[in-house]
Parts: sequence; C-alpha cells; structure tokens
Amino acid sequence: MDKRTTHFGYQEVAVEEKAARVADVFHSVAARYDVMNDLMSLGIHRLWKRVTLERAGVRRGHQVLDIAGGTGDLTLKFSRLVGPKGRVVLADINRSMLEVGRDKLLDHGVGDNVEYVQANAERLPFPDNSFDCITIAFGLRNVTDKEAALRSMTRVLKPAGRLLILEFSKPPNALLSRVYDNYSFNVLPRMGEWVANDADSYRYLAESIRMHPDQETLKGMMEAAGLERVEYTNMTGGIVALHRGIKL
Repeated sequence: MDKRTTHFGYQEVAVEEKAARVADVFHSVAARYDVMNDLMSLGIHRLWKRVTLERAGVRRGHQVLDIAGGTGDLTLKFSRLVGPKGRVVLADINRSMLEVGRDKLLDHGVGDNVEYVQANAERLPFPDNSFDCITIAFGLRNVTDKEAALRSMTRVLKPAGRLLILEFSKPPNALLSRVYDNYSFNVLPRMGEWVANDADSYRYLAESIRMHPDQETLKGMMEAAGLERVEYTNMTGGIVALHRGIKL
C-alpha cells in the first residue's frame, strides 16, 4: 500500500511527518515572530487583523476561539471586546508560540478571561456548539488536513456562530502576482536570515502560501464543511483574503 503523503511547502512528505516539521518551523521563529510580521508586511498585517475584528461581530459576553493564535494579536483585542463575562481561548498546536503569546498578553494586563490551550485544529478538544466566533489567522495553510480542520471548527461553533479565516491567497492581477512571487522567494528568505537567523523557515512559509487553496476553492471547502453564507474579501490586491462563513 502506498504511503500517504502531503505537501510541506514544495516537498512531498509523509502525512504523519508534516505536523512535526511545521512545529520545528514555528519553534524556530517564535521569538522573532512579531518583528518579522511587521517587517514582512510593512506593518499592513495590523490592518488585515483590524478588518477581521470588525467582521467578527464579537460582543460582550461572547465565547471566542482564536485558533493558531500564535503571539496573541487577535486574542488581545477579543479579550477587551468580550469583557469579564466573556471568554477567549488562544489555541495553537505549537507550544513555543503559545508561550510567547501568553507572555505578551500577560505583559498587556490580559488575565482572567483568556485561556491557553495547545490543540490541533483537526481535532479540537471542545464540546459541540461552544463558541460564538472562531478565527484562524495565517494558520490554515499549515494544517495537514484542512477539510478535517474546517469540519472540527464548524462542530464547535454555536448555531449562528461565525468562522473567519484570514490567510494569504492568490492575487488575481498577473503583474502583482509576479511581483509578489519575487518578493516572497527572494526577499523574505534573506530577511529571515538577517533578522531571525533562519532563511529555511521563511522559504517554507513562502512555499506554503503558494500551495494553499485559492479564494474560490477555500470558499467551496467551507461550504462542504457545513458553513453557509460563505463570502470572502480580498485585501491588498488579493495577497490576503478574509473568508467568513456562518453555522446555521
């Protein structure tokens, strides 16, 4: 029987190996993750996340799950929106990222309404119908079985709950796409080497973006997972897309 494989960037690896390889990448970059985000996006990632927050519709008392929440940018904002009677769960499969996020949030005075859970998006350890809103920002492309993750997220959403996926995507403009490719494969690895002493991890991150489903394909995957009224908004010319679906 053939061994099942999946992509790790442009490499083909055994399915059971991918999670460990992705973990190694994020163990390596965790300490410099926020600095590199600002440098790589010229700070525009803050605008992308602000739009995500606005579209999330989170209110006081809500239960929110921030999957692949990493260093806690969205969790920090959500914790203020839900207030003391709400709850935000910062979940990440990577222990190093989770620890960096927890330390940052504690430094910002975030406390009792945030929980930290090391979890795999494909098998979320929460009861059905638990959350009013789920976000996953720049994390879905690193998941081995994206369909399983989308089903798992849909399961733990409450009826009328919203899933928002913020992810790098495919610019429809051919010229912008070529410029973006040149930046991703030539500039980002060098930047990773200079700032984080790790060119290979940032080369993988660029490759993982190219292997991620395009906007329409991801929309169809969300619908297949049971979400309805799925729509997406392209930002920065489609370099990033925000998908939103509702569990009815």
